[in-house]
Amino acid sequence: MTLLKKYKIFPVVTVFAVTLFFGCESNFKEVQKINFSDFVPGGDADNVNLKYTDSGLIKSILVSPKMLDFSNVDFPFTEFPKGIDVTLYDNKAKRTFITANYAVSYKLTNIIDLQGKVKIKSENGQMLETEQLYYDQKNEWFFTEKKFKLTDLKGSSNGQGIDFSKDFKVINSQRITGEFQSAE
Repeated sequence: MTLLKKYKIFPVVTVFAVTLFFGCESNFKEVQKINFSDFVPGGDADNVNLKYTDSGLIKSILVSPKMLDFSNVDFPFTEFPKGIDVTLYDNKAKRTFITANYAVSYKLTNIIDLQGKVKIKSENGQMLETEQLYYDQKNEWFFTEKKFKLTDLKGSSNGQGIDFSKDFKVINSQRITGEFQSAE
């Protein structure tokens, strides 16, 4: 009689275990889907034309065909995947022009990463070309460790690694070669 009871309980336990196993698998997949989130921007804008002013004076103008705002993530940033054209103004309204094929502005560090055929040109004829350049907005300072070409009225130089003020008044370059006209 105990042998008969043993065989009647075994199929019931087996059916219960199989049901429990498949039920948990389905729930586990649903839990995985809940924890998964898409990395999408909080804002998306086309044909952007931003003007930044301070005390009634224009400090910069940014033009871009596409802007993606990721202010909804832990390390917020703004991306310009189709490039930017920026005009910076100093206190005497002298302009510096910047173009790049791609840019990212990091909100917490105030650093802008410019990439792809980056060109910076001042009104007095100085121009810098490189593939990547960073801009520290707080200190108004540019820097890169990439190769660059610097051209002005006296000649041009090539090098790798440079940092400079936004008005080109202070320039620190590394590993440079080039030809310049002397004042003699």
